[in-house]
Amino acid sequence: MQEIISVNNSTIKEIRKLDQKKYRYESQNYLIEGFHLVTEALQVERHFRYLLGTPEALEQLAKQAELNFDDPRIIKINDVISEHLSHTQHSQNIFMVLKMHQPRHFNFDYGKWILLDNLSDPGNVGTIIRTADAAGFDGVILSSESVDLYNPKVQRAMQGSQFHLGVIKTELSSAITSFKLANVPVLASVLDPEAKPLDHFKNIGELALIIGNEAHGIRPELVDQADQKLYIPIKGKAESLNAAVAAGIMIYHFA
Repeated sequence: MQEIISVNNSTIKEIRKLDQKKYRYESQNYLIEGFHLVTEALQVERHFRYLLGTPEALEQLAKQAELNFDDPRIIKINDVISEHLSHTQHSQNIFMVLKMHQPRHFNFDYGKWILLDNLSDPGNVGTIIRTADAAGFDGVILSSESVDLYNPKVQRAMQGSQFHLGVIKTELSSAITSFKLANVPVLASVLDPEAKPLDHFKNIGELALIIGNEAHGIRPELVDQADQKLYIPIKGKAESLNAAVAAGIMIYHFA
């Protein structure tokens, strides 16, 4: 274990730059923080580049996961550095730098998947991924224009679910084509005269459910690729549902 005492240390400067999407992708590294996320990463044996924490935080983590304190990747830091790195109001003083884990090619086992078309809100995206995990779905596919999966707000909202199910970022059109070639039904959530209410649909073993952008919905060309269209009936006076709430209702309908 090494110790760093200054925010001006080159390693700390390197880690701090991971706040920037550009640098995350240049380095292929990203930062997570908090005991839950770090413990989840250790449990799935995800290889890490650095594990940083105050002495008290590292001692607490050692009670939850096996740590080798002779490992030079483990770094003892102070409260000042912890505050410098943290994205939360009340830091738990524990951080991990991980290598990005994204498939180079679109390839997966079929099952139940959520497809997110250009979702821009990190909280919504992270919550949907977490809900899909809780409901036993196989994975989530984000369009290339959706919010960055490694955004700190997305990471916090996922609460470690990214380690439990497949999360892929790719062009949705090719993904939909792949599902259709495998005879997996593709459903689009849209407000459309041809759409049928959610309760019209029975639970099925495999499906791909497309959920659209918070403001603009699903792109028309993707709707055209879908096998069927569905919607959630609004019984009150609200104009619409939050994307993550709507996704949760549909996910558990098909769980």
